[in-house]
Amino acid sequence: MTTRIAIDCMGGDHGPSVTVPAAIRFLAEHPAANLLLVGQEEVLRPLLGAAAGDSRLRIVHASEIVGMDESPALALRNKKDSSMRVAINLVKSGDADACVSAGNTGALMAISRFVLKMLPGIDRPAICAPLPTLSGHTHMLDLGANVDCGPEHLLQFGIMGAMLVAAMEHKERPTVGILNIGEEEIKGNEVVKAAAELLRNSGLNFIGNVEGDGIYQGEADVIVCDGFVGNVALKTSEGLAQMLASSLRSEFKRNWLTKIAALIAISVLNNFKKRFDHRRYNGAILLGLKGISVKSHGSADALSFGYAIARAFDAAENRALERISDRLAQTNADRMVAVENA
Repeated sequence: MTTRIAIDCMGGDHGPSVTVPAAIRFLAEHPAANLLLVGQEEVLRPLLGAAAGDSRLRIVHASEIVGMDESPALALRNKKDSSMRVAINLVKSGDADACVSAGNTGALMAISRFVLKMLPGIDRPAICAPLPTLSGHTHMLDLGANVDCGPEHLLQFGIMGAMLVAAMEHKERPTVGILNIGEEEIKGNEVVKAAAELLRNSGLNFIGNVEGDGIYQGEADVIVCDGFVGNVALKTSEGLAQMLASSLRSEFKRNWLTKIAALIAISVLNNFKKRFDHRRYNGAILLGLKGISVKSHGSADALSFGYAIARAFDAAENRALERISDRLAQTNADRMVAVENA
């Protein structure tokens, strides 16, 4: 079965100079994929080279571009032929199974929500992305879409995250934890404690509270939090990683002895860099929509953007959206039965 991915080629800090090479490389590595390159045709076509003759690749013209600092409301209202909007429209019409954009996060969220609409039983979309751990990786949500959440929202995030992991990683009962300031049930604010109670009674494989250090210990397959906490945790982690990498480079360059030590340890350092390379974890899915919309880092290079395309491809191929929809329907049915029997 062919999986079709629409790519907003004009979005991001680097635009077509990154998105087009990444798309060509992805297509070469995935024979079951079809790619729709959305953007200004006069800009995209010269970049295709030999790939222009590939029947699995097609350019869809869009005349406008959403700027990285543009108001989401203005982008939604005024740029109906933007590459971002056209890519999302392709998912809505069924001409694409998923879309990917490195463009303006707020605009992508606003346009995706307006065009694709929300799944029944979901109040707000959430940004979900993988993070590296000692044992592999975890999925965390929300990472910035919703700064204020109630207990019911956090429950919805837990359901969506668990079903995403179940679909994409073939884990029938992935573990779910809620980010908190302590492991004990009495810890946390009232929203987190109420959400933990809802998750405990949800039928999910809920393991309880997870502290900040537990994210990278790999204590849970899915970690739930509100978008304010999630975004702060993510950006803090990225900043720490950059600081450690910079400090390590400085130490190895300190004198001739440390330079020799660096040469001796180069294979270990390269393996470490590859394992925790943030580019390998690029691609955050906007969960809760009636379609698959994936956000890439705006500063992504071709390697990083390729991983975002792969994430969209995997979500579509493994029918993650259907898995989430089915679980939400079951949850709503169970609640109706509980109310009737009360």
